[in-house]
Amino acid sequence: MSLTHRLRVYWLILRTSMAERFAYRSDFALGTLFRFLPIITQIFLWGAIFRTMGSQGGADQIAGYRYGEMVAYYLMAMLARAFSSMPGLSSGIARDIREGTLKKYLIQPIDMLGYLFWYRVAHKLVYYFVATIPFTIVFYLCRSYFPGWPDAGQLAGLFVALNMAFLLGFLIESLLGLIAFWFLEVSSLLFIYMMLNYFLSGHMIPLDLLPAWAQWIIDFLPFKFLAYFPCALALNKYDHVRMMHELSIGAGWIVGLLILNRWVFARGLRRYGAYGG
Repeated sequence: MSLTHRLRVYWLILRTSMAERFAYRSDFALGTLFRFLPIITQIFLWGAIFRTMGSQGGADQIAGYRYGEMVAYYLMAMLARAFSSMPGLSSGIARDIREGTLKKYLIQPIDMLGYLFWYRVAHKLVYYFVATIPFTIVFYLCRSYFPGWPDAGQLAGLFVALNMAFLLGFLIESLLGLIAFWFLEVSSLLFIYMMLNYFLSGHMIPLDLLPAWAQWIIDFLPFKFLAYFPCALALNKYDHVRMMHELSIGAGWIVGLLILNRWVFARGLRRYGAYGG
């Protein structure tokens, strides 16, 4: 298949998937609304923690975070996770392998990973089209929690970091789904991954709160790019030099995981039996 024809196929996939997703825009809007509810809990929780510390004569910071910065961190973590989360991707790939429906990608000139990628791009585009207004309102109401606007270079880095979170989230979850070529039931593995991801990505708590040895280990893993890294950029915790260093590491993970996905997919097809319907 020529490059031009391949691009036309992917454009058709993107356009069709967006039309399909727009049919459920009310569901997107309702889901977006409920995603903001946990941040209300975080505001009250950390407000109580900082008030308790203040009443006991403690410091007004935790690992370099004041109360406003902590709230801003969780707002940005919610935004970053909206980019990196891929609900149903791993389980969908595993189901296609287990039930034999993977063969629809083999008898048609459509690459499975390419199709799933553009399908997820369409999902995110529709989601943010619907979610733009509620996100804008919430961030405007909470603007006082942020330390200030990042400069132009950091804003550009933040844009790249959010898109990097999407790519890494897709590549990690697709790789987990491809394990079903060897293990037909991967639900337990996916559950373990979700728990580790929630903690190691910095979505549960800022990674700065962890011991130094734990942060050293996490620096060798890709999970921090799914939530923590974009948050740190938005809160001006990285200068330009360190930002570029971290972006280069994240880009290396993307290239490595892309190659690994392709290799595992090719090896898996060698043992694929196409059982089921």
